[in-house]
Amino acid sequence: MHRRKILFIGLILVMLATAAFVGGCYPVTETTTADGTESTTSPWSSLLPMIIFIVVLFGLMYFFTIRPQRKRQQETQKMLQSLHQGDKIVTNAGIYGRIDAVYEDSYLIETESGATVRIAKWAIIGKQSEEAPKDS
Repeated sequence: MHRRKILFIGLILVMLATAAFVGGCYPVTETTTADGTESTTSPWSSLLPMIIFIVVLFGLMYFFTIRPQRKRQQETQKMLQSLHQGDKIVTNAGIYGRIDAVYEDSYLIETESGATVRIAKWAIIGKQSEEAPKDS
């Protein structure tokens, strides 16, 4: 919920900034002042705000999407590297089990029913919580 609120506010800010910067993009114009001198406005004078806007936009994209994803990947990588024989795990398919053997790219797990299954390392989403499941 909090993330949606931040994204919504960011979207509104981007729309307002776009409206403000697009309003300043005009072609070269010549104007005459009251004392008779002429001045020209170059299209390059409105380029700097657009460049700043694009840089800010990429910065926001980095901090709201790329950075959190990298952090999650690093946490998952650390968790996978810390797994060893005997740990109880959960796979992305919802299979609960205990690690019997560790291979280079996979684990051999024993499920709670007693079956032995070989699971790819990327398929493990986490360790089981220490709480025992309650029978109902």
